[in-house]
Amino acid sequence: MKEAPAPAGAHPDAGQPFDFDVTIVGAGPVGLALAAWLARRSATQALSIALVDAREPEQAAGDPRAIAVSQGSRMLLEPLAAWPADATAIERIHVSQRGHFGRTLIEHGEHELPALGYVARYGSIVRTLAQAVRRTQVHWLTSTAALPPLAEHDGITLPIENAQGARSLRTRLLVNAEGGLYQDQRRNGSSLEQAGANSGAGKPGSTRDYKQTALVGTVTVSAPQPHVAWERFTPEGPIALLPMGGARNADYALVWCSDPEEAARRARLSDAEFLAELGTAFGSRMGRFEAITGRASFPLGLNAVDTLVKGRVVAIGNAAQTLHPVAGQGLNLGLRDAHALADALSVHGATPLALASFAERRALDRRLTIGATDTLARLFTIDFGPLATLRGLALAGLELMPAAKTALARQMMFGQRR
Repeated sequence: MKEAPAPAGAHPDAGQPFDFDVTIVGAGPVGLALAAWLARRSATQALSIALVDAREPEQAAGDPRAIAVSQGSRMLLEPLAAWPADATAIERIHVSQRGHFGRTLIEHGEHELPALGYVARYGSIVRTLAQAVRRTQVHWLTSTAALPPLAEHDGITLPIENAQGARSLRTRLLVNAEGGLYQDQRRNGSSLEQAGANSGAGKPGSTRDYKQTALVGTVTVSAPQPHVAWERFTPEGPIALLPMGGARNADYALVWCSDPEEAARRARLSDAEFLAELGTAFGSRMGRFEAITGRASFPLGLNAVDTLVKGRVVAIGNAAQTLHPVAGQGLNLGLRDAHALADALSVHGATPLALASFAERRALDRRLTIGATDTLARLFTIDFGPLATLRGLALAGLELMPAAKTALARQMMFGQRR
């Protein structure tokens, strides 16, 4: 991908020329989606947009990891012609707890929707979104700069460094959309991941170490149930199995959360030993676990900022919050961030007013989604007999309270939009 030159010329209300109105740091799914939505609407505001990342999107296009995408997110992405063709529909979600009574089923027909959500490969989402952005006038820049951006009265100066040399660009607004799938909250981020840190955006608010590690991979089962996703709670943590490859495929994306020491031990097991332990933990509802590929592990934590906006810097997606993978809300919440920001910028232009409007609009959805995910991650991992009984009653009770089950399902699919 060739780097495009920055547009020349000064805005009449600026003391110095601006290179761009909006600069997005991070070319993951959330940053790419924001760039595409903004470019699609820029006819009304004529915004100049830059997208900056340390690597080209093609480097992530082959990433095989699976990610859950809600029906609401599909509805947001489809106008961009950026829906991955290999996504597998989830038509039923089966939620239960291992060794205790109580379960609930969520069916797509109950909501008159074609699906509750989808399972797509991370690389496929990046590839289709990158193709959508390439059809626009967004300027692509690569940068490995080690210096943080500098806040100014009317804009931000961002250092850029790549094979062509080092320079700085001035932008009216800076969007921090940097962050990785299942990123480790305890590691030190790059300067791009901390874009705007010295301006205060993205200041940590809610943080929690779940003292869990997620083991992920792709498993093959002997008795698949097409288009059914499983969330199975165990005393160690949840086990999620997400269908992949369509109705005739026996492959499922696995997310197995457990104590870090147990996860490290299981990571060293042979495939046969690993699959045997997984079968014991999950049960026999889909027959035997016959194969596993792509094993990897990620420590889990909550890190949600309390300030999305500071001056002319705004954080979205994983730069604003990273969540436990239970219920698969991370990417979906980030896409809703990006869509709301695109709306605000389209109405108010590249101004602090747009960022203030965005932050107000996102407050309720973030609070409900982060709170629900955090509660589920903690509540279903306490191995205490009476509490397990209460959890079972709650799961069974959802079947008797359709309105409550519908409200919960629609929050997970669509969030709170206004």
